[in-house]
Amino acid sequence: MSTTDYKFEGWLGKDKKSVEGNMEWGTFEPKTWDEDDVDIKISHCGVCGSDLHTLSSGWFPTPYPCCVGHEIIGKAVKVGNNVKHIKVGDRVGVGAQADSCGECEECKAGNEPHCAKTINTYGSVYKSPKSGKSMGGYATYNRTPSHFVVKIPDGLESADAAPMLCGGVTVYSPLIQNGCGPGKKVGVVGVGGLGHFAVLFAKALGADEVVGISRKAEKREEVMKIGADRYIATDDDEDWAKNNMRSLDLIVCTVSSAKMPLQDYLTLLKVKGTFIQVGLPDSGELPNINAFVLIANGIKVGGSAIGAPWEIEKMLQLAADKKIKPWIQERPMKEANQVIQDLEAGKARYRYVLVNEN
Repeated sequence: MSTTDYKFEGWLGKDKKSVEGNMEWGTFEPKTWDEDDVDIKISHCGVCGSDLHTLSSGWFPTPYPCCVGHEIIGKAVKVGNNVKHIKVGDRVGVGAQADSCGECEECKAGNEPHCAKTINTYGSVYKSPKSGKSMGGYATYNRTPSHFVVKIPDGLESADAAPMLCGGVTVYSPLIQNGCGPGKKVGVVGVGGLGHFAVLFAKALGADEVVGISRKAEKREEVMKIGADRYIATDDDEDWAKNNMRSLDLIVCTVSSAKMPLQDYLTLLKVKGTFIQVGLPDSGELPNINAFVLIANGIKVGGSAIGAPWEIEKMLQLAADKKIKPWIQERPMKEANQVIQDLEAGKARYRYVLVNEN
């Protein structure tokens, strides 16, 4: 199939107000083609909170026009001559990263998300010798360098796989990197789009106990249905921090708020426990941490980004093998403007997935 056989069209954010449901459908130019690339006819694209941050220029100035969406599933329709692991017709996916330098220490070690020359799946400008702008998956087609295109295993539905490509791997990576498995008790702060994946994957990895931690008791039943063994409601459970002190080996925090009770979360860790932050507020600010809490308990506090291609592949295979079923709501691509407003309003349970109905 030649490049003249299809058009790249999608929902374009043209200014900060696009996040209010003002994206416009139109054609766009993908990055300039080279023989390392794969063109994908998009069938599904998950909707991520990062899309809102980018449409609003919340994290950094967005190079408008921008087509967001970095949980892309579809069929490979054009494959560069240098590409060995993908062929035309394969069902493939792209997560939140589209490119890296491939030469630095981090890239060579399989830590591509930490490359200093990362290109995001949307909202980035490719650097020489490549050229053009990265455009995402609220669209008909996507073009991405092949290193960041993964095959989707059989047995995993496309709508289920899509939100795993960012939301899923964002919590899967810190779980496996910090020893989640038999013998471990794991807490998940914020059981929403990211957090519900953390519960699902922690259980699939064999953790002895998985504890959902959120503000309101009204969410308890839902979180237990997802697979949590216990639930802590920080607004409603009296003395929750005291009653659960030193009970967890690992906490993954998906909340992005400077007002969260971080000090109390840290007291839930056992001696030598680990707290990993994955939620990222616009300002980047988090509550202060008291050094006495760190030192007295010997705990570690860290952060985690998305996931490297090899981690995405392992996560998808785990999901297929364990028949992991995320809580998603499929919505037509034509409703993208309403969907981002619904996400902002907190209506998602727990991830929206846009579907190209054609």
